[in-house]
Amino acid sequence: MRIIFMGTPDYAVPTLQALHAAGHELVAVYSQPPRPAGRRGLEVLPSPVHRTAEQLGIPVFTPKSLKSQEEQAAFRALEADAAVVVAYGLILPKAILVAPRLGAWNGHASLLPRWRGAAPIQRAIMEGDAETGVMIMQMDVGLDTGAVALSGTVEISRDMTTGALHDILAAKTAQLMVEAMATLEQGDLPVTPQPADGVTYAAKISKGETRVDFSQTAEQVHNHVRGLAPSPGAWFELETAGRAERIKLLATQVVEAVTEASAPGTALDGDLTIACGEGAIRLLTLQKAGGKPLAAQDFLRGTQVPAGTVIG
Repeated sequence: MRIIFMGTPDYAVPTLQALHAAGHELVAVYSQPPRPAGRRGLEVLPSPVHRTAEQLGIPVFTPKSLKSQEEQAAFRALEADAAVVVAYGLILPKAILVAPRLGAWNGHASLLPRWRGAAPIQRAIMEGDAETGVMIMQMDVGLDTGAVALSGTVEISRDMTTGALHDILAAKTAQLMVEAMATLEQGDLPVTPQPADGVTYAAKISKGETRVDFSQTAEQVHNHVRGLAPSPGAWFELETAGRAERIKLLATQVVEAVTEASAPGTALDGDLTIACGEGAIRLLTLQKAGGKPLAAQDFLRGTQVPAGTVIG
């Protein structure tokens, strides 16, 4: 089929590659415009999808918006059979959704209607969900409200991070989208409306919610940390040499049995076991600003955190 692919981050790359490998004619790729990158933002880089499309020899378009009549006319002129959308990041007007002969199809990283929106992988882990998945839906003008064609479920283990789950779901999205497009090419791809019950929204992660709150339960702190790992990363402040230093926290472990009751954020020993509002958490992987991630024992070689130290 003649397919327009619309996506931006790493998550969407496996689907683009899989559709290309499946033999579809990818007439164009739409991706968000190049963004400043690097620590100082001096280098402007195309998105991962943009770079992949260029490697595959596919024309790339990077409009800031698709609301203008000119952009919509250019989209229609591609005469696509279908549009495939995976983590594109722009709202698609109705004129774009109805332009392809067989509609627009989205690969979304949750079991809809739970976690509609921008950050479904992070939110599922941060809320302690036991499972999530991928759904292929026919897009409408709502926010992830379209009828579902295919789905796949993935178990979320207790210590799984967003980074690990991201890669599993990206691969599953690619697999299901190739299956969906093959069925669509052969004829009708049946869809089922989403249920009205169970709707939740996965708001974009804000900087203000990345700080660790040790007054929460140990399980909540653990979920918060793994939900933000590896990026943007949860963090806390530790006073060293008379100044507060921000430490990124990338991996933790819930301590099952805690006999000592201390104020939240208090180190219970010299091995980075930290009291929470309920229970305690052990800090396993930490990263100082400008440094590399360190295992707890390596971190403690350069920074002592004796029992009684309060962090937060």
